[in-house]
Amino acid sequence: MAASVALEELKRFGGERAGLLSPLAEAVRVCEACRLCATRKQTVFGTGNPDSRLMIIGEAPGADEDQQGRPFVGRAGALLTDIIEKGMKLRREDVYICNVLKCRPPDNRNPEPDEITQCRPYLERQIEIINPSVLLAVGRFPAQWLCNSQEPIGQLRGKRFEYKGRHVVCTYHPAYLLRNYTLDTRKKVHADVMLALELLGSEPVVRP
Repeated sequence: MAASVALEELKRFGGERAGLLSPLAEAVRVCEACRLCATRKQTVFGTGNPDSRLMIIGEAPGADEDQQGRPFVGRAGALLTDIIEKGMKLRREDVYICNVLKCRPPDNRNPEPDEITQCRPYLERQIEIINPSVLLAVGRFPAQWLCNSQEPIGQLRGKRFEYKGRHVVCTYHPAYLLRNYTLDTRKKVHADVMLALELLGSEPVVRP
């Protein structure tokens, strides 16, 4: 099995949260709980600062992510980086980023319900350890997961929800934004990330 990119990154960060995430990343690295273990190149656990007050959750790794072991590294990842750095005025490395699924679904198909169920404990534990103030759900699957709703993303975005006492803001996935790069969709995403910033408040995004 491939080495865990996340484990190497966590060693560089150090600290209590990184220490708690490391065995979880190793458990994900060797996970064979669902069919996706047979088709992945490697798992994609998560990346970024484990002491961040902002956690961004996407849907599932794509081909680029499966190759590199890091979330959001393709075209959608480049757009997400722009949203974080140009829109929110934050550094990407100061934000923690992960996905609902830790393995790539074949042909980038949507996650299946049983795959989400199998991966759920990993994401729940990531959230528990990092304990972010704000969760930004990008795409339908993390939005419905965190909001416990079956409403489409268009109905969930633009509002504030809570997940176990933490603020949740939902917005469109960067891949959707690339396919629908209109002034309207860009305005909506900008409004959503501004809401996330407002909920973060004036404290630094990374805990001292």
